[in-house]
Amino acid sequence: MKFDSIIFDLDGTLWDSTAEVAKTWSAVISKYNLSKKEITIEDLKPCMGKLLKEIAEILLPNLDEEIQMKIMDECYKYENEYLSKHGATLYDNLEETLKVLYKDYKLFIVSNCQDGYIESFFNAHGLDKYFVDYECPGRTGLPKAENIKLIVERNNLKNPVYVGDTQGDANSAKLANVPFIYAEYGFGEVTDFEGKIESLENILNIIK
Repeated sequence: MKFDSIIFDLDGTLWDSTAEVAKTWSAVISKYNLSKKEITIEDLKPCMGKLLKEIAEILLPNLDEEIQMKIMDECYKYENEYLSKHGATLYDNLEETLKVLYKDYKLFIVSNCQDGYIESFFNAHGLDKYFVDYECPGRTGLPKAENIKLIVERNNLKNPVYVGDTQGDANSAKLANVPFIYAEYGFGEVTDFEGKIESLENILNIIK
């Protein structure tokens, strides 16, 4: 596989923020008189890779959409603030791997997240220096496939590859006509991919 650039998913691919998200969302939800008093890591698993509106429907199914989005907006804002200061769990050898990749490839992030979330990842861990550009539906209002296309077009990429951990990631890469590498250490199960990595640093072995 010969690529000129690598576009990464974030959750389940570069870091795991589920514990921090559960903590911050629970703090917000506890202020409301809801039957649901907290959000657990188990609650978040079916939300991975989903768009924000879909997450609201999964976690707060019996509420009016306007109330759903009001609560979720509060959750996202507090989450961004918390993660920006405290960070989350980076996958093993992340920066070491990025340092190597950075020498030969342009690196990007496309994630299904709110505006400010990718910036929180950068702010907490100082990793923005390795990435050329990034995109998310919180900024564009577009689904992942369209955001991948935006990155490709905006940066004039000739032969990119997308790295993610869910079937949604694989589907989006296919719609964007970009090859897909499955990060099997992440959150999802994927059956159709061009390459598979058991750890993040394993990517060095399959893209050369």
